[in-house]
Amino acid sequence: MARWQSGSRERLAASALRLFASQGFESTTVAEIAADAGLTERTFFRYYADKPEVLFAGQDEFEGLFLDGVEESTSTQPMELMASALDHAAAFFADERRAWSRSRQVVVTGNVALQERELHKMSGLASSLTSAFAERDIDPNIAALAAEATVSVFRRSFAAWIAAGESRPFADIQRGVLSQLQALLAPS
Repeated sequence: MARWQSGSRERLAASALRLFASQGFESTTVAEIAADAGLTERTFFRYYADKPEVLFAGQDEFEGLFLDGVEESTSTQPMELMASALDHAAAFFADERRAWSRSRQVVVTGNVALQERELHKMSGLASSLTSAFAERDIDPNIAALAAEATVSVFRRSFAAWIAAGESRPFADIQRGVLSQLQALLAPS
């Protein structure tokens, strides 16, 4: 086996997802993932802290996109900050990620521990957004509500984006969901 091969991270992720789908998350070992990818367990742990992390890798980049959107905005209006955060985060979900995301979500949905991990990561995102919004001198309660709403818009958009037969770009779906939230909150 070669000491270093390009694409190791991607091969490990592809092997893991394929094995999780065919034999179940719990039944799949790190050794099987590494062997399927033509790599060693040691190489696996160079890229991933643990087996679930294969499904959650990129969280820092993902969260950073939301926060960059807040930072780059000149607004102090919660809804405008939310829109900027969501627009920036949409870049994470290029069309070539859709098939991976659909398969990944099937695995996550089928495992309670993975569902909890996903909720924990979404909670961390909401906490980070709350802080970022509050740094714009937004009332702490409103900052928290805006952050939770941002995460809700994202989650609804993601669910729509991975739905069978869906082909619209993530950004278009997300803008539509945000518009629905704005309409819901608009005075009658």
